[in-house]
Amino acid sequence: MKRTILGGLAALLLPAALAAQQPAASSKPVTDAAGRMSKHFGQLLTSAADEVPADKLGYKPTDAQMTFGHIWSHLTEANYGICSAIAGTAAPDHAQPKPDAAKDALVAALKASFTYCDQTLAAADDGHLGETVDMGFMKGSRAMALFIYVEDLADHYSQVANYMRLNGMLPPSAKRGGE
Repeated sequence: MKRTILGGLAALLLPAALAAQQPAASSKPVTDAAGRMSKHFGQLLTSAADEVPADKLGYKPTDAQMTFGHIWSHLTEANYGICSAIAGTAAPDHAQPKPDAAKDALVAALKASFTYCDQTLAAADDGHLGETVDMGFMKGSRAMALFIYVEDLADHYSQVANYMRLNGMLPPSAKRGGE
């Protein structure tokens, strides 16, 4: 009798015990995924910015392409612009160095823009993804802004990785342990 009661009790408690071991599902899977991607590309891009020597900031493979310095400057402005649209607020005051600024200024501004975006995405939720926002260059849903933001990071990291290889450098994602 005791075994039957204990067996029944164990059968009732087992699902709760197993559920307690599973990580809780996110209540905001889309914005959390965008946040993880932002952190990933942010780490790659800022690592690359740290590694590219100051004397290479003016490098571009062809006249039609951006320089390293232009990419860092562009990303800084784009990060603040798109992430402020995602937040539904005006972009905070921030340093916006020109593409030919000193390396320290460009890298510091780039890192600050990723910190701002990380905070914005951590506070964002999926319940407002359908709302229209103004990204400065176009209006679209907050979900569209998230996708544009992540796509822009991936696009520019690919560009930076190729520039680095053309200059005999190994991009961060190609190093041991990189992804």
